[in-house]
Amino acid sequence: MRVALVTGASRGIGRETALALAAKGLALFLVAEGTAEELASAGTECRAAGAPEAASATFDLGTPGAAEAMVAAALARFGRVDVLVNNAGIRCRKPFGTFTRADFTGLLEVNLAAAFFASQAVLPAMRAQGGGRIIHVASQMGRVAAEDNALYGMSKAALIQLAKNMAFELAREGIQVNSVSPGPIATEYNIVSYGRIPGRTEQMTARVPLGRMGQPAEVAEAIAFLATAAGSFIQGHDLVVDGGYTIQ
Repeated sequence: MRVALVTGASRGIGRETALALAAKGLALFLVAEGTAEELASAGTECRAAGAPEAASATFDLGTPGAAEAMVAAALARFGRVDVLVNNAGIRCRKPFGTFTRADFTGLLEVNLAAAFFASQAVLPAMRAQGGGRIIHVASQMGRVAAEDNALYGMSKAALIQLAKNMAFELAREGIQVNSVSPGPIATEYNIVSYGRIPGRTEQMTARVPLGRMGQPAEVAEAIAFLATAAGSFIQGHDLVVDGGYTIQ
């Protein structure tokens, strides 16, 4: 039985990723911050979708040591982790020049440090198993500039580079590492965020050559592709799922 650990799994891209992996027969360990009921609901959906087992736990990945504790909990529950999906992330939109140290530290702890240290923590188990898959969920904002996105974009660019370095170092141990960069996706967060600014949704959609926002399930399918046999010869790649946003 293959096991996937998915962070930020209570909603949006993380939840859809869990369901996509469940449909491929993986057992799930689902993690999010302070959303035990949502995680339990996601676990029920995953079992219905085909997961042989689905467990969950809440962790605040902005707290030093939480990523390592999360991996330890997954290993204690299942004895192995075959796929690690580092999806948890937060945003902090401000004009450059107004960010505080607290903004900087808080965002990087979740968006970068958690993925970094969870990946390190899972290595001994993956080495003992003879391999594994690690996927960082980055963003198209790690590739292009946008207003008020200096801190968020920096964190996602770092994730893309982290995936490349990890892939280079770990390839000979059978550990595949890649990243996925979603573009404008119709998550609950984005729908609410864009809705606060008149015309924002239309402005974002106009920049997508395919003429629409993506769906969380479309990103999830890309992640599942990299997590399973279909993506067995892909290493150190950033798979952009943005409807063409970054080709302009």
